[in-house]
Amino acid sequence: MTTAADQQAFLASVMTRLTGPAAPFELVEEDVLGARMPVMRHRGRAVHELLSASAVYGDRDYLVTADRRMSFTEHADTVAAFAAVLCEDYGVGAGDRVAILAANTIEWVVAFWATQALGAVTVGLNAWWVPREIEYGLQLSTPKVVVADAKRAALLAQADTDAPVVTMEEDMPRLIASRAGSELRVTEVDEDDPSVILFTSGTSGKPKGALHSQRNLLAVSDYHRYSDALALAFAGRDYDPAVPSDLRYLLTSPLFHIASLHNLVVPRLATGSAVVLYQGSFDVDRVLGLVERERVTNWGAVPTMASRLIEHGNVRKYDTSSLTAFSLASAPSSVAFKERLREEVPFAHDALVDSYGLTECGTAIAVALPADIDSFPGTLGRPVFGVALEIRDPLGAKVADGVEGEVCVRSPYVMLGYWQNPEATASSIDKGRWLHTGDFGKVVDGRLSLTGRRSDLILRGGENIYPTEIEQCLDEHPDVVECAVVGEAHPDLGQEVAAIVVVANGGTVNEDELRQFAAERLSYFKVPSRWRLTTEPLPRNATGKMARGKIAL
Repeated sequence: MTTAADQQAFLASVMTRLTGPAAPFELVEEDVLGARMPVMRHRGRAVHELLSASAVYGDRDYLVTADRRMSFTEHADTVAAFAAVLCEDYGVGAGDRVAILAANTIEWVVAFWATQALGAVTVGLNAWWVPREIEYGLQLSTPKVVVADAKRAALLAQADTDAPVVTMEEDMPRLIASRAGSELRVTEVDEDDPSVILFTSGTSGKPKGALHSQRNLLAVSDYHRYSDALALAFAGRDYDPAVPSDLRYLLTSPLFHIASLHNLVVPRLATGSAVVLYQGSFDVDRVLGLVERERVTNWGAVPTMASRLIEHGNVRKYDTSSLTAFSLASAPSSVAFKERLREEVPFAHDALVDSYGLTECGTAIAVALPADIDSFPGTLGRPVFGVALEIRDPLGAKVADGVEGEVCVRSPYVMLGYWQNPEATASSIDKGRWLHTGDFGKVVDGRLSLTGRRSDLILRGGENIYPTEIEQCLDEHPDVVECAVVGEAHPDLGQEVAAIVVVANGGTVNEDELRQFAAERLSYFKVPSRWRLTTEPLPRNATGKMARGKIAL
């Protein structure tokens, strides 16, 4: 009989074999932006190195959609041609920004890699933004060019920007064909040079651009390669970096999220795995049909998607036997929800994994494996490989196990900072390179449990929403004196956005007018779905701050 101690001893021996001296994932301590931390000795220094090395995978699938298929060879050739276009036609070079504004598509991925080849910075704009939000993102990032699908190109026409636009449907095929046969041009960069900007909501009310470095993306890829090697060891097989992985990953989250870009598209180019891109609004039958047809092995979903799997009621009519890893991310889920999911969705029974992470961290902070979910329900597992985690009190001192405090993390995955926002960077990352997440939790026996989310954050279907941005928008209406936006429980989305609006004396605005007012200025998922209009002032505490805990519909 194998005991827990035996399993721990085996795990320790495997980790030593993989990370010890002369091992493929050998760890050494080095200076990273002024802080000492463990990093891999044998690592790349530029993201484009992954692109150059991927040619060895030849005709294997890299990108697959419902009606298209692109091999590693075709991808490398297409990227080389589009990189030539960006350089020669638009003057894109090292450090320049190239914005991408589109739904999930193969062209999104091609534009990303072409940008990386040139040493430029990919700016992943939120494809659900309305013109005003798009305009803000472009003014902040000042891209040399915007690559957009037709739907978002029409929105760009309504934004105040003079950035040239390359459309995916019309311009990209023509321009790529004009540079067919181009050699891949690459620009040398340092590992702590910027690579990607992805937007995350902020308590100031405006999205912030999380700036990730070459090191960040490569370290995340190395973490995934290490995880693959660890899984092989547990299956009794040796890891060989020259042998491509046969795993096939389903991508259902937007490419402007780290879950899809940093943790799927980038590392799978490094491992020779296929990425199956789901396109369009989430539909259980179409998703499971794709899983069945493409023999998907790994899928990371947000809880809302998992909830719809449960509600579907006929998951078993599809052959999902290939799916051996199913993870939840982007939003918290209850113990009861996970139990129901494992009972009613066959592939979740033995494969369910839960995780916790932030855009600022590049990848997961902690992961709860199936054994953790079984034996320690409610926890989010142990910190992932390469992550140092501390729980700290309000003065910044580390607290003991079992004591609640702020979750702080340090790793080579943590962002450089917020683009063009040194104040926000300084308040989030201290001089020791510890990221203060603003989330609260405790650690018991090495496993993390969250006890509170970031102040006032609303989590709707995997999207982070901060009330301040919506409140500032509604405050622009002449009939609004003040307002408060809160999260209300929702059976499918987790939370929905609710607004309590104080209307001025004599004001005539109604709920429909306010909804339309917000919809013209905010993404659809930020527009409140529940409203209460009143003339009574909102409750405040002794210091004059709004007392959100006393506000309800």
